[in-house]
Amino acid sequence: MAELTEQQQHLTSLLEQREGLVGEINELNAQAAAKRELLLRAAGAIEYLQQVGVELPAPEEAPAEGEAAAAPEGETPVAETEVLPEPTVEG
Repeated sequence: MAELTEQQQHLTSLLEQREGLVGEINELNAQAAAKRELLLRAAGAIEYLQQVGVELPAPEEAPAEGEAAAAPEGETPVAETEVLPEPTVEG
């Protein structure tokens, strides 16, 4: 068999690369379809639960300004630094 020229080797390499990319795209499309199906099932279950009256408790509000957040159990709360107003010059 005759030895391939540099251009023929390049063409062979590109054809192999194309086949690999087509395979990857097909695999990604299959994964996307599976994820889409899972999403639709989850959305259907969410819709059903909401229609039958299942509700989540209201999220807790974040501490207001100046209030310290509760320290996790077993930890000592750390006081926040209070910002003091700039002194004024009387005169």
